[in-house]
Amino acid sequence: MIPVLSYRLMQAVLVALMVGVLTFVLTQALPGDMAFRIAAGRYGYDHVNAAAAAAVQAELGLGLPAWQALGQWLWDLLRLDLGNSLVSGDPVIEELRHQLGHSFKLAAAAVGLSLLLGPPLGILAGLRPGGRLDRLTLVLATVLRALPQFVIGILLVMLLAVQLGWLPAAGHGTAAHTLLPALTLALGLAAVACRVSRNAMQGVAGSAYYAFGRTKGLSGGRVFMRHGLRNVAVPVLAHQAMQLVYLIEGVVVVETLFAWPGIGHALVHAIVARDVPMIQGTALVLGLMFVLLNALVDLLCHRIDPRRREA
Repeated sequence: MIPVLSYRLMQAVLVALMVGVLTFVLTQALPGDMAFRIAAGRYGYDHVNAAAAAAVQAELGLGLPAWQALGQWLWDLLRLDLGNSLVSGDPVIEELRHQLGHSFKLAAAAVGLSLLLGPPLGILAGLRPGGRLDRLTLVLATVLRALPQFVIGILLVMLLAVQLGWLPAAGHGTAAHTLLPALTLALGLAAVACRVSRNAMQGVAGSAYYAFGRTKGLSGGRVFMRHGLRNVAVPVLAHQAMQLVYLIEGVVVVETLFAWPGIGHALVHAIVARDVPMIQGTALVLGLMFVLLNALVDLLCHRIDPRRREA
């Protein structure tokens, strides 16, 4: 496991450097007056004038050369200091700590729902390839994976919130508020997990060791639990790691769509307000979350697959 963790640690360092540089450059390239946008984020657009923008520029030192501002951020990063928000003045790390809890809650609910929906249907379809369930799941998985997340979210809001009135359309605070955004994220993840588990189950069901288990008198359920579950789980988990990009990217879209107070929602507001430290800190945390989740999946696959431990 040491090589796996060493590789992920080097990846985390590279992600931190690339995210910091790219977000800074892209933020500087945005059109408009940064000082005016920050003043508007503080006081509101109706109370901003040239004097307020000039005061903000002088207070925050926005006239510094770009290379100097970027170098200062990288130096602060080495000291584990993400700076202060230009709008609220609060430490970025404190704001992120509050928002990450909401984002983790949403992401965990989405992953849990996707694992409840996708792999069971895929396993059933893989046991009877070419059957009705197999063809139906293929169509559903193709449609769900092709649709953007905001389209899925809008369709769910129209159906479950507006037409049927079963769930609230936006907000947070209860389990009912969590279900709709989590389901929006889960459907895309479940679509891929369903097809991956279907292909894995088809391969396992056609293997010699699976047939031998049936030959020696084990029931279908016992053969699956003894010889099939782990072999199906390894490719599903490995492919889910690749889909974490979809999850982290979707957090930004879905949190904004459903007014969910997480890190993705904060990133959008920071971009509008030109809050550079907040943008850099939020993007950095999203990138490191991707590396961390991939490392956890690697360790889990290493745990459940004895062939990896022997290798």
